[in-house]
Amino acid sequence: MTNFLKNFAADESGASAAEYALILVIIGVAIVVGATTLGGAIGQAMSDTADCIADPQTSSFC
Repeated sequence: MTNFLKNFAADESGASAAEYALILVIIGVAIVVGATTLGGAIGQAMSDTADCIADPQTSSFC
């Protein structure tokens, strides 16, 4: 039983798959955070552009 536990603890064959999964999770979280952050900024830019097109004299963004 002791040899089994030592061999099991020393076995690193599945480490690369776990590392790839962790990297994918980190990248996924970064994409979600970036999309959420940029979503508001892009929405505001589109709104400002629409206001400028609708009435260029009263909009301060034109």
